[in-house]
Amino acid sequence: MAQIKPFAALRPKPLLAPKICELPYDVMSSAEAREIAHGNPLSFLHVSKPEIDLPEDTDVYDAKVYAKGRENFSRMMAEGSLQKDDKPCFYFYRQIMGQHSQTGLVAVASCQDYLDGIIKKHEFTRPDKEDDRVRHMEALDSQTGPVFLVYRAVPKLEELAATHKEQPPEIDFTAADGIRHSSWTVRDPAVLAEISAAFAAMPSLYIADGHHRSAAAARVYQSRHGAGGSAWFLSVIFPHTQLRILPYNRVLKNLPGQSSGQLLKKLESIFQITPGGTGQPAAKHELGLFVKGQWHSLRFRPEIAGRQTALDGLDVSLLQKHVLGPIFGIDDPRTSKGIQFVGGIRGPAELEKLVNSKEFAGAFSMYPTGLEDLMAIADAGGIMPPKSTWFEPKLRDAMFCHLI
Repeated sequence: MAQIKPFAALRPKPLLAPKICELPYDVMSSAEAREIAHGNPLSFLHVSKPEIDLPEDTDVYDAKVYAKGRENFSRMMAEGSLQKDDKPCFYFYRQIMGQHSQTGLVAVASCQDYLDGIIKKHEFTRPDKEDDRVRHMEALDSQTGPVFLVYRAVPKLEELAATHKEQPPEIDFTAADGIRHSSWTVRDPAVLAEISAAFAAMPSLYIADGHHRSAAAARVYQSRHGAGGSAWFLSVIFPHTQLRILPYNRVLKNLPGQSSGQLLKKLESIFQITPGGTGQPAAKHELGLFVKGQWHSLRFRPEIAGRQTALDGLDVSLLQKHVLGPIFGIDDPRTSKGIQFVGGIRGPAELEKLVNSKEFAGAFSMYPTGLEDLMAIADAGGIMPPKSTWFEPKLRDAMFCHLI
């Protein structure tokens, strides 16, 4: 059974939320964060990427960075721009991006459930990134970026969310990127108990995004032996029916020892190839390849896609096994300098731009990984290839913080 519980969130004053709340720390560079936060002392980037307040040559893992984050966080609480609720609550958090709307439950989830595999993961984590989040949590004594969790939809929970959304939201703003963020508080003890019971009946939850944050929270929990609030980690939990996954595209530094024509000839045994296209695959097992200023539409041949397990049948798995490894020599995409990854939110135009700039020699545009595939792989204990999924919209840091 999945354990969640209400908590007393630290939240921005509603009128200040547009100035405070920011995209997650890991979707931008330090230079981009510095530019975004320029002239805005309330920007939460002063907490989540505090190196922006130190000399530009500062190592982002320097102890001074974490100390600066704590200083800025403490200042925002002392000034009252961030305020803690007086009792534990659940919260509903809605995001609207264009025609897409999704509403999640904000709660704290169990670190022990994560360690026991009730909260299922589908990615490996990098030790350096884990260490960074541990140091950030320890310095602030808080979790300031939520983990994005998924549950198999339960109609009753969606009904409760719909009922609360009939009321005016407590926080409601549209960010500079056009995404609207709204939240409602659940205070009724009977409803709190009903929500907790609904989750207790679930066999598992799934990490969509935030593997490093959840792993770091579990490490802090273990180091503190469950003291205080460390046994729980900040989460926004969405029904699987409301989410969308965007593709995670691949750009390649070079075409090793071959022309584009030679590459296409090699690919003919793997794909059915049609010159042209838009670079936006329309179905699973379809890809786009952009080389020498032209798109080619690719479809894995039936004998390649065939009958596979959910993990082996992922397009990213097939591409790695049959193309990136044997043809491009990219045996470990986590460490190879010959490949980079581009979130699908940027679209095919970004891939064209990168290749046309001569910085990269070619690009593969992918069809999005299915959420059912993600859950099936996680249920089987599988680990997906790196950069298999891109969830959008991103949760905003500082909408909710959990003091541990």
